[in-house]
Amino acid sequence: MTNNLLRFTDIGQSYPDKRDASSRKNDFSEIYEDYSNSSALEQASRCSQCGVPFCQIHCPLQNNIPDWLMMTAQGRLKEAYEISASTNNMPEICGRICPQDRLCEGNCVIENGFKSVTIGSVERYLTDNAFKNGWVSPVKPLTIRSQKICIIGAGPGGLAAAEELRKLGYEIDVYDRYDRIGGLLIYGIPNFKLEKSIVERRASLLKDSGINFYLNTEVGKDISFNQLREKYEAVLIATGVYEARDIALPGVGLPNIVPAMTYLTASNRVGLGDKVANFSNGQLDASGKDVVVLGGGDTAMDCVRTATRQGASSVKCVYRRDRTNMPGSLREVKHAEEEGVEFIWLTTPEAYLGQKKIEAIRAVKVRLGSSDSSGRQSPELIANSAHELKCDLAIKAFGFDPEDLKSSFNQPELKVTGWGTISIDFLSKMTSLDGVFAAGDIVRGASLVVWAIRDGRDAALQIHKYVQSKLD
Repeated sequence: MTNNLLRFTDIGQSYPDKRDASSRKNDFSEIYEDYSNSSALEQASRCSQCGVPFCQIHCPLQNNIPDWLMMTAQGRLKEAYEISASTNNMPEICGRICPQDRLCEGNCVIENGFKSVTIGSVERYLTDNAFKNGWVSPVKPLTIRSQKICIIGAGPGGLAAAEELRKLGYEIDVYDRYDRIGGLLIYGIPNFKLEKSIVERRASLLKDSGINFYLNTEVGKDISFNQLREKYEAVLIATGVYEARDIALPGVGLPNIVPAMTYLTASNRVGLGDKVANFSNGQLDASGKDVVVLGGGDTAMDCVRTATRQGASSVKCVYRRDRTNMPGSLREVKHAEEEGVEFIWLTTPEAYLGQKKIEAIRAVKVRLGSSDSSGRQSPELIANSAHELKCDLAIKAFGFDPEDLKSSFNQPELKVTGWGTISIDFLSKMTSLDGVFAAGDIVRGASLVVWAIRDGRDAALQIHKYVQSKLD
C-alpha cells in the first residue's frame, strides 16, 4: 500500500454493520457485527494524523489514538493493540460502551465535512483480534514484592488499579459484595451494548495474573474496614455509586415503580441464568406492559432498550429537557428510536396514579428558561399543561448518589464532600485516612467507565509511591 493514511477524502466513514432493528430488538445480542480485517484497516487509513490530535486530548485516558490508527492502517495489528493496551486496561470494553460521539470521535479534526474516523470500532476490533490471535496474556511482574494491597470494589476502577499494581509486583486482594467480577459492567450494562462474555474474558485474565478475588464479601459487614487497614499496606476504595437518586412525587409507593439499577440488574441476572424472584412474578419484567422511563441519561437509554427487548407493549422516555440538552449519548437515542421507543421531550412527571399499582403518570410540559449555574437552561413548568401517560411499569433513572461509607465502614474520620462522595487529595489520591485511597465514581460522582479506568490507574501509581515511601 503506497499511501495508507489520510484517506478520508476518498474513503467514506463506515461503521461495522448494524443489525436491523426489527430483528435485534428480539434478543440481547450486541447490535453491531465485527469489522472484517480489510474494513478495519481501511477505516483506520482515514486518519489525518493531525498535528494536534483532539481525539487524544478529549480521551480521559489520553489514548495514543493516531499512533494505533496508523499501525492498523499499515497492517501492524499486534503493535497497534500493544499501543492501545498500554494506556487502557479494557480497550475492548471502552470500544463498545464509551460515548465516542461525545469524546474522541466527536472531536475528530476531519469531522467537519468528512465525518470522523470510527475510532471506537477500530479499538474494539484491535483487542478482539488480539484475543483471537493469543496476543493478550496475563500480567507477569518482573519483580515480586512482599507488600499486599487491598481494593474494595471489582468494578472498572478497581480492576484497572488492581492490574496496574500487579504489574508492579504487589500481591492484590479485591473484595466485592457481588457474586461476579465486573460491577457495573456485569449488572448495570445490558448485553446488547456489552456481552457478558467480554467482561468474563477480562476477569479470567486478571485471575490468571495472580490477582485474588473475594466475592460475596461486604466490607463493614462480612469483614471490618479496620481489619483491612491492619492487614494491608494500603487500601483503595473503588465502590462506585449505586444509591438511586429520587424525587418526591405523590403515589411513589405504588407497586411497579422501580429504580433503574434494580430493573437492569434483574434483567442482567436473568440473562446470566440466575433466578430473580421479582422478575419471575412479573414486577421487573416489562413483557406486555406500557413502560415509562423517567430520565435522559445513558442509564435511561439502557432501560428503554431493555424494555423493548422484553416485549413491552409500549416504551416511552420522559425527559424534562430537549434532545439537544439531554446528557445521554445521541447515538443511543438513535438506536432506541430505531427500536420503537417514543421520546417525550420537555416533560416532567408530577404524580404517579393508580389504586393497587401504578396505572398512569401525570406529567406536565415545560419550557427551557434562563441558564443555571452550570450553563444549562432551567426547565420551567407550563401552566395548564398537565396530562396523563398510561403506565404499567415506571422506571426511575434520575441518577445515582454514593452510599454513606462513613457509617457502613464505621469510619467517622473519613471525610466526605457535600455531595456525599469521598474527599481526597487530588495529587496523592489519599483520603483523610492514612494509607486509604479512593478512585472512580465514589470520588467524582456517577460518571463514565473510561473515567473510572483513568482514576484507577492514577490511584495505582500514587499507592505505589506511598508504599515505597514507607520503605525508605
